Amino acid sequence: MKISIIQPSRNNLKYLKWSYDAIRRNQGNHTVEICVADDFSDKDETWDWCIKMMAADPLFKAIRNSGPTRLGHTILYDRLVNEVASFDVCMIYHADMYLCPGALDHIEKHIGPKKIVSLTRIEPPLHPPGPEKILLDCGIEPEQFDEDKLLHHLEMEYELVHEGKTTEGIFAPWAFMKSDFQEIGGHDPLYAPQSKEDSDIFNRFQLNDVEFIQTWKGCVYHMTCRGSRFNPTLTTPGTNSPEWEAQNKRSTRNFIRKWGHFVKHDTYMKPIIPHKRNISFVMKNGNLPLLEALEPWCDRIYTEERFAIGRLQDYIEQEQSNTKFDLRKRVLTIDKNYPEGENDVVVVFDANHVTQQTFELLQNISDIVTGTNDTGEFEIDCLTIMINSLETYEHNLIKVEK
Repeated sequence: MKISIIQPSRNNLKYLKWSYDAIRRNQGNHTVEICVADDFSDKDETWDWCIKMMAADPLFKAIRNSGPTRLGHTILYDRLVNEVASFDVCMIYHADMYLCPGALDHIEKHIGPKKIVSLTRIEPPLHPPGPEKILLDCGIEPEQFDEDKLLHHLEMEYELVHEGKTTEGIFAPWAFMKSDFQEIGGHDPLYAPQSKEDSDIFNRFQLNDVEFIQTWKGCVYHMTCRGSRFNPTLTTPGTNSPEWEAQNKRSTRNFIRKWGHFVKHDTYMKPIIPHKRNISFVMKNGNLPLLEALEPWCDRIYTEERFAIGRLQDYIEQEQSNTKFDLRKRVLTIDKNYPEGENDVVVVFDANHVTQQTFELLQNISDIVTGTNDTGEFEIDCLTIMINSLETYEHNLIKVEK
């Protein structure tokens, strides 16, 4: 098999070196092209190392974002796949991963058109356990890595338990056909530089009839989040970096704007995709905090132009830099705009009566409509819900136009 491994990197050179050595030692008889993007590393010599590796290894390729703005892996994944990778099979891969012996054999066994193959992650206990992964502490830094312990576990214990097992989860590292990736337009730059871009593309793959296969025979050891969230140049081990926290908040709000719900998946990490509907909120006696909390959960929110403190325009001005959605088309005034456009589902309420229960109902309007499955008007809590159409729109989100 010929496979291109896709690795954006930012200030994590020691992980790149560790990852590279493992790939080359354990790639077997496969032809492996390693494609790296240096994303304006300014705390180590990542690009100098890339230059040396390109001279020494004909199957090592690299590009560089010279800054000063970070692009993020949401953008650089796609540049590597579309501009650098030579092979039809590619794999999204992190620098803090050790490729276990024989792993690529099991990608080759399952990969094909409309099929994505994820390797099983073996991780130290930095995150809660889950049925889709194996917890085994073999170190969280390359200098601590206990390779003998890992290989002994794979040979003496793991093999017997997971013989022939596959499930339907998807997560990094995931291998795919370049044509399937390009068919849906790759990652959505809405999430740049990072966070939630993976959940978004997984939803779109599934809606486009791609099959997910997690092979339990092929594994990586994953130190987890060393490139961004727990990068030691930005934070202490196990602690989210402030940069990651801020971007994760932005990306979560954008994911909700696009899909109408939080990220959802089953216990093995296969996406669960509720219906996307055209929903409008009409908020009487509004206020800025509630507008901020509710705006992502609908397609349009209508409220008064001025509040007791602040005004509608204040929210648009403070939030617009955090999203590619045009908030002038989403945040509208009751007196001037309502009912502008097509509002399939309209929810009317008084902000003075909103409780935590009300807020939870507003987050689940699509499911309420699905359960009702009929047009008409009814009341729940302090909400008046008018269903004008049962049309759904999630399949319109499959392809990203850039």
